[in-house]
Amino acid sequence: MRITRALAAAGLAAAFLIGAAHTPQAVAGELPGTTEFFNSPDSLVNKWVAANPGDSRQPLIASRIASQPQALWFSRYSPTTVTEDVRKVTSAASAEGRTPVLVTYQIPNRDCGGASAGGAPDLASYDAWARDFAAGLGSGPAVIILEPDSIALISCLSSSELSGRYASLARAASAIHSANPNARVYFDAGHSAWNSASVQASRLRSAGVLTSGDGVYSNVSNFRRTADEVAFTKSVLAQLGTSSGLTAVIDTSRNGNGPAPDNAWCDPHGRKVGENPTANTGDPAIDAYLWVKPPGEVDGCAGPAGTFSPDYAYELAG
Repeated sequence: MRITRALAAAGLAAAFLIGAAHTPQAVAGELPGTTEFFNSPDSLVNKWVAANPGDSRQPLIASRIASQPQALWFSRYSPTTVTEDVRKVTSAASAEGRTPVLVTYQIPNRDCGGASAGGAPDLASYDAWARDFAAGLGSGPAVIILEPDSIALISCLSSSELSGRYASLARAASAIHSANPNARVYFDAGHSAWNSASVQASRLRSAGVLTSGDGVYSNVSNFRRTADEVAFTKSVLAQLGTSSGLTAVIDTSRNGNGPAPDNAWCDPHGRKVGENPTANTGDPAIDAYLWVKPPGEVDGCAGPAGTFSPDYAYELAG
């Protein structure tokens, strides 16, 4: 699966737009630069830190990783509970005046059968799941990372399957906006060492980003340097047209040392956490740097995909 990764984040993490307690001032992108993201106590790293106070690795993991807001992944197909699962997160974030970052990860045939295979059984089921997901969002600001790899990784799909996927992504984004107009939905742009900006923009257009999306995201679960991703996402946005009003967010969770020399994607050694999550990017095209992939939740080589590895977290934090 390309030099990027098999996206194996069955994990959680969090981030949500600030509430009324904060007055938007300096706007870096479409998110106020003062946005504070939600750090869920239910994230795997926070649970591990709380359960292991005597572990020699705990202080560094707590200070460098658990202290930072990370995205919460909805990767387990649970149609009967997803509304309440989402509502639990958004309600907790709202109570703190913070913004959750939520990742939908249920598109059928996700990861083209790779390490993160799974998802809804078919597109009709996915559409229903997406509506139920949206029903739990409440009315506060939220950041939605819509289906990582769903647009960059399509090699396993027939033309009819691809058309169906694109239409379903657009419906999911529309359902989210209908349920909560304050939610911002970002579509998959892959990353700077994958598809070209023109190819990715063409696919994004087909998936309805111009009519259903608020922006694009890049580098989810990957290791590309922030400067490369800023340049790449700006190229994608330029291809989509300056009048689109779209912006970008970038996953900086594991890009502190850039990619591995051999471009390994599966829990490579020698990587470090990147820039802390912030909406104060100083760039009007970039809404935020986010920790979409929770550092320490592994790709499938340092442990089962999506589980928390304190050894890998400690290495990333060091």
